[in-house]
Amino acid sequence: MAKDYYKILGVEKNASADEIKKAYRNLAHKHHPDKGGDAEKFKEINEAYQILSDKDKRTQYDQFGTAFENRQGQGAGGFGGAGFGGATGQDGWFWGRQGADFDVQFEDLGDVMEEMFGFGQPGKKRRDPKKGKDIRLDIEITLEEAFAGVEKEFTVSKNATCPRCTGSGAEPGTKIKECFSCRGTGQVQQIKKTFLGSFTKYVICPECGGEGYRPEKPCNVCKGEGRVKKDEIIRVAIPTGVDNNQVIKIEQKGEAGRRGGKAGDLYVRIFVKAHPAFERKGDDLYVLEDITMAQAALGGDIEVPTIEGKNILLKVPAGTESGKVFRVTGKGITRFSGFGRGNMYVQTNVEIPKKLSKKQKELLEQLREEGL
Repeated sequence: MAKDYYKILGVEKNASADEIKKAYRNLAHKHHPDKGGDAEKFKEINEAYQILSDKDKRTQYDQFGTAFENRQGQGAGGFGGAGFGGATGQDGWFWGRQGADFDVQFEDLGDVMEEMFGFGQPGKKRRDPKKGKDIRLDIEITLEEAFAGVEKEFTVSKNATCPRCTGSGAEPGTKIKECFSCRGTGQVQQIKKTFLGSFTKYVICPECGGEGYRPEKPCNVCKGEGRVKKDEIIRVAIPTGVDNNQVIKIEQKGEAGRRGGKAGDLYVRIFVKAHPAFERKGDDLYVLEDITMAQAALGGDIEVPTIEGKNILLKVPAGTESGKVFRVTGKGITRFSGFGRGNMYVQTNVEIPKKLSKKQKELLEQLREEGL
């Protein structure tokens, strides 16, 4: 009975190449035997994808329909031969049929296989095994420090370059030699046999840790690591305009790398303390200023604080209502770029006295008689 490859993958006949690939990957994960899936179902899914992922094979399958299986052995003109009998397909996949087993080397399936088995490929870019770890720190600063910029100093316990071997990992006067196990590649080959056949896995060389070289005689102090644990004083210059929860990256201020490897980076997360007077929104500052009823009615100059610590005079016009907002240009936070400043917004609050002197009451009575 002819197989319906579209039904096997759960896609429509007009499905795009991306939809077919997505459906295949989901099913491959779900039915893989190493994850408790059914082996026969997994083979069937692979077979369907081999046909539908290849433009020419899919066209012939759509054309001949149920006669498709009868054409698989017809050589180069059918689905056997170069297409399905053992050579590499257009998408870089290779299926070699060896009795009941399959020797599979999927280029397009690399990410799926690596997730399932951790299989790598020779020459594939990996994390530098010699690179030091990154360090992450949290620093709390005041709003004034965020405005002006500040330098903070703190002590960190971390791996630092070994003073005896200066990071090489070798005892002074001895040489660094190529690793005998991996021949300088930093990787060794492992072969894993499964029901699908043999898979080649490239892993970090356990002898040299993926570096490809080893010291002839390890350093007596760091034991070949090229680094030792120590406390280090780090100074961080926090620029003007830094905002709350912002992260500053300082390259190569993390832990030292192994045997002269590149140091990690330092990531500093900034937390700005809440201010008793100002509220920050971006580069702008907001402040609430109390004024008397007389100032609100008659107008006048009031003193307003600034982030620099100096008060300025703000002219309040007569008839100012409570909640009125005035903009003071260029009195906000210095922008992170270092160019220009935000604005300051002053919101007035007309104070209503809770206790009045005898004279104040008399004056207010007179004002009420005058219609105020």
